[in-house]
Amino acid sequence: MPNRDPAVLNATRALLYEVSVTPKPGLVDPADVGPHPDMDVFTFIDSATALEDYWTTCFALGQAFTGAALPDLFHQLRPAGVAAETAMFHATHGVNTHKGAVFSLGVIVAAAGYQTQAAPYATDQTLTVVRAMLDDLTANDFAGLDKKPADQLTAGERQYLKYGTTGIRGQAEAGFPVVATVSLPYLRRSRGTRTQRLLNTLMTIVAHTADSNLIKRAGTATIVPWAQETAQAILDAGGCQTPAGQAQLTQMNRSFKAKNLSLGGSADLLILTIYFGLMEQIL
Repeated sequence: MPNRDPAVLNATRALLYEVSVTPKPGLVDPADVGPHPDMDVFTFIDSATALEDYWTTCFALGQAFTGAALPDLFHQLRPAGVAAETAMFHATHGVNTHKGAVFSLGVIVAAAGYQTQAAPYATDQTLTVVRAMLDDLTANDFAGLDKKPADQLTAGERQYLKYGTTGIRGQAEAGFPVVATVSLPYLRRSRGTRTQRLLNTLMTIVAHTADSNLIKRAGTATIVPWAQETAQAILDAGGCQTPAGQAQLTQMNRSFKAKNLSLGGSADLLILTIYFGLMEQIL
């Protein structure tokens, strides 16, 4: 097998690291499936391995791109993303494990391929490429939604029309500011075991985002402040390194399971944070 670039290998590693972190409120981990009875940790492993070739394709497209308009690179990437979703669903027997990561991490891996054509890898430069690739993404994707039949709207499109939230599209178009300015800086300065650092990083993400999956499960955006305050309270108690933080994390885990709430959007941002952490060799 030819040697794969770290930008490719670390994509698979990021998916596997994320699902391995335990305990994650509202998410699948090795100890519990949370509010997701249709999947378990093995489903995520199957999905991660099914996507390995996709990351290779993303990186190769970025490395080969010579056009003047970086949105054209994103347009080249989209068919590969559709094929990757098909491979994922085949591996998981129809369960959506990593659809969000296929989009967000796929864009980042392609951007890393482009950014490293003539320079060493740099996170800030890769995110600059991401912003250029996705220029006007939300304006284009959300145009004319008010005329689209209600039964054909995605959850993200319904939330945009109801609340004005742009979800992962908006984060991506802006170069993932929550990752760049909040979760990745937190991970860089964090201490403890990898599990402790990544659990606390997840709580940091939850405390600073309006998770679209959470809104979908709850049926209302009013759930967001409660989730943010709950996550921040864990951090204020010292995170999962302290008995108080551990106790609050355990209670949050129970609450999310009892209320059938998911943090899938936050999990996607954790995957991206892990990816950059691996690229920067801080994990």
